[in-house]
Amino acid sequence: MKRLRTGIVPALLAACLTCATIGAAGAAPTATAPAAASARAAPAVSEGAVVAALDRAAHPLRSVEPGGDTRDLRPLDRMIGEARLVGLGEATHSSHDFFALKDRVFRRLVEEKGFRTFALEAPWSTGLRLDAYVVHGTGDPRRIMREEFQRDHLWWNNTDCLRLIRWMRAYNVRHPEDPVRFMGDDIAWTGPELYDAVTAHVARHHPGLSARFAELYRGLRPTVTTGPYIEQYMRKPYAQRREMAHRTAQALRLLRATGPAPGEDREAHAWAVQHARAIDRTAGQYAFDFESPAGISEAMRYREKAMAANVVWWQRRTGTKAVLSAHDDHVGYESVDPAGSPVMQGAFLRRRLGSGYVSVGVTFDRGSFNATGPDGVIRRWRVGPGEPGSNEHVLDRVRHRDYVLDLRTVASPADAWLRTARPTWRVGTDYPDGPYDVALARSHDVLIHLHEVTAARLRDQ
Repeated sequence: MKRLRTGIVPALLAACLTCATIGAAGAAPTATAPAAASARAAPAVSEGAVVAALDRAAHPLRSVEPGGDTRDLRPLDRMIGEARLVGLGEATHSSHDFFALKDRVFRRLVEEKGFRTFALEAPWSTGLRLDAYVVHGTGDPRRIMREEFQRDHLWWNNTDCLRLIRWMRAYNVRHPEDPVRFMGDDIAWTGPELYDAVTAHVARHHPGLSARFAELYRGLRPTVTTGPYIEQYMRKPYAQRREMAHRTAQALRLLRATGPAPGEDREAHAWAVQHARAIDRTAGQYAFDFESPAGISEAMRYREKAMAANVVWWQRRTGTKAVLSAHDDHVGYESVDPAGSPVMQGAFLRRRLGSGYVSVGVTFDRGSFNATGPDGVIRRWRVGPGEPGSNEHVLDRVRHRDYVLDLRTVASPADAWLRTARPTWRVGTDYPDGPYDVALARSHDVLIHLHEVTAARLRDQ
């Protein structure tokens, strides 16, 4: 579940778009109380014995910064194995070290294991704009990021993300025959260019349907930028939002049922259908009753399932191995709030891909991050070190400052310890937020622990 933003009408709708969690600082959500109780009821285990087992299993990391010698990532290569999709998490949305680490890991997987897609927790149409840049050099990445990464996605408009995107473009200049790709899996926004792409496709191949599509998409094509569009959409009455989603669903069904025209490129038609699906998923995201807790829960499940489906579609259409960059909650298997967000993206991906998906969670003991405060102002916050009883308190006692750990093969007694829920930092867009009770080995396959992190450098803030 996500923390509620203030100043939104209705305020509950923001729960569908941000990646924070409901609750006050230092307090775990009530939905995880049974897990906390199980941790208290578990047999006492020597903390020293747990640390000793973790010591034996941990592989040190030389650095989080991209570039230089990457042989320290070989253990991670083995942990990933033959998986074609790796979910790489973050314990906060806006710490430099997490995104730098993702950049470093992605470059390694591109060069050593044949990965070719970087997937980000950002809208589908945003990913297409950035993909056009990294593959063809179309547009200015700084402008694209400024225009696309607004409101709940503004955290990606940082210097680390820009560095990665520029590296991807430089790689493609050197390897035009085998490019790396960029995709967005989220659904909060669909840009005007996708409406134009769908209607142009219909006009070219099915001209008799043009008037119908114009009516179905009436009033939906954005005429303002990302942030204002989302705000305006969220203020529409529930009945109107449902009616809009009904129209986008009709358009999608119509395009799918029509099929490719004689002589039409089937690949082009498949992409047009996916673009219409992206439009429909955005409208569908807002077609829930956000005055009802059940409505919020349904919306969260819808979003997680849609994000997973976007990634699977992309992989099957492009044939590429991918790194999925998102919050720990999204790449993991268990929800910190089952009542509010019953099934996470990582769980949907495991169901679809089996062992072809590997979830890598990331924790930290102390450090800083950017987040929106209760007054609506973005600030740099600092937390830590980990409190006694928390996951971070024990993880940071391991002899390596930063390290990677295969949670599936850790020996006793650390294996049972890792499968027990304990307070853990999971900070989203807003703060105060967390910690929340997390059983690390039930949520992820692999863990990367960092001793200290620093806030990311946001652009245009």
